[in-house]
Amino acid sequence: MEPSAREPLLRKTSSSYQTFPGSTVRRLDREYLRSLHNKRLYLAVFAAVLGNFSFGFALVYPSPVIPALEAHPSPALRLDQHTASWFGSVFTLGAAAGGLSTMLLNDCLGRKLSIMFSALPSVVGYALMAGAQGVWMLLLGRVLTGYAGGVTSASIPVYISEISHPGVRGMLGACPQIMAVLGSLGLYALGKYLGLVLDWRWLAVAGEVPVLAMIILLCFMPNSPRFLLSQGQEDEALRSLCWLRGRDTDYAQEYEQIKDSVRKQSHRISCAEIKDPFIYKPILIAGVMRFLQQLSGVTCILVYLQSIFKKTSVILEPQYDAALVGLVRLFSVAIAAVSMDKAGRKILLFVSAGVMLVSNLTMGIYIYHMPDSHNSTIANQTLVSSANLPAEPTNYITLIPLLATMFFIMGYALGWGPITWLLMSEILPLKARGVASGLCVIVSWLTAFTLTQFFLPVVVGTAQEGASSSLSLHLLTPAFCPVFQNAFGLEVPFLFFAVISAGNILFTGCCVPETKGRSLEQIEAFFRTGRRSFMR
Repeated sequence: MEPSAREPLLRKTSSSYQTFPGSTVRRLDREYLRSLHNKRLYLAVFAAVLGNFSFGFALVYPSPVIPALEAHPSPALRLDQHTASWFGSVFTLGAAAGGLSTMLLNDCLGRKLSIMFSALPSVVGYALMAGAQGVWMLLLGRVLTGYAGGVTSASIPVYISEISHPGVRGMLGACPQIMAVLGSLGLYALGKYLGLVLDWRWLAVAGEVPVLAMIILLCFMPNSPRFLLSQGQEDEALRSLCWLRGRDTDYAQEYEQIKDSVRKQSHRISCAEIKDPFIYKPILIAGVMRFLQQLSGVTCILVYLQSIFKKTSVILEPQYDAALVGLVRLFSVAIAAVSMDKAGRKILLFVSAGVMLVSNLTMGIYIYHMPDSHNSTIANQTLVSSANLPAEPTNYITLIPLLATMFFIMGYALGWGPITWLLMSEILPLKARGVASGLCVIVSWLTAFTLTQFFLPVVVGTAQEGASSSLSLHLLTPAFCPVFQNAFGLEVPFLFFAVISAGNILFTGCCVPETKGRSLEQIEAFFRTGRRSFMR
């Protein structure tokens, strides 16, 4: 049936939709969701999240590569302390630049074309690292792959949110995190089990495979119907929604609801409109969530994981650290993907922040009351030099930091990892979604970069500067170190992370709306009208 034949009914349904439908309309919405065919939707999401797989691969690329480049026979490629630090940290600066450019790309090219555009710097970056003849080529390759990661971080969640329907949007919104973890695990597997066959150059070549697969698959996927409507391409938007939902479904009703919402908004946001609570409230919520997510300490803990375990004398083979953490993250994100459309976003955020609070508090108290054999001076030295320390006798109390760290990673991956990205794409208004998602990515990566720069100086001060040229120092010494004359100890960052986790609980309770089962148009109507009936 043509959409025009349904106009009276659709107009009535659309009006009810915007004022939060009653039981009859809710029942019709549930019947509509059950009638949808999701296979093509899942295919489109899979094509997009291959970009997140590449992002996860590129993020941890230095882990197996730095040891090889430390001992490289060519002086032009051999990494010293300074260049190794840049090789690890410059990726986050590239990601921040990618988020900045996505503020324009998302609205000019669209969500799908922005994701496809990210393949260009990614392929060039991997090619530069694969064929590197000097350190500058390695660093430029890291910047370009980081830039591509920043673009995908801002574009993919928005694309998935706009093509999904409320019945599966929570589950699909966790897919970027799942694929990023799989990308990291893929890199670790190639580096560990194929290290004798694939050297660091071939690892860079392997990184191009998911990028090329992504660009090929996305050529056959539709653009976001909401973006097409915002550009006045109504026929193309209807065809896109028909492809995603199935020709024999009542997709025309959803199309009219989306069209009605888009009609109420101008194509571009103006400076004067930023004062409107409908605009600035969701942007503030999304931005603060990204800020608090990084302040909870996940980046520092992941980057410094092996040395934290050394410092606390955890009985664990170092080469299995990253793989174990990756498996825990993967398991937890998978649980979140299944749960968030049933339990809701807020309950998972509460549980996530609570687990992180207890884990960080446990780590801080354990390190503060560490047995005398691990006094603070010796313990802090292991953060920058652990290669020549004598083996410690087996002590099962060291399972405490191991378990605390595992529970922290699990808690993060259950809520504040995937849900912050999902909520960002859900609550941002359509007219500001492109710009605001890029802004949130900038906030995230600049916070991560700054926090990692302060972590080591806070823990060890400046007394250990130049103490070692080992791999641990390469990974832990920031490109720009703030100066602290005295070490505060490793317990201070963990106690700080615990305080932030407590703040996450308060922020979730006071400011974050529950979006489970709501369409993007209903979420926008909530911020526009402020009706609390939305929350029930």
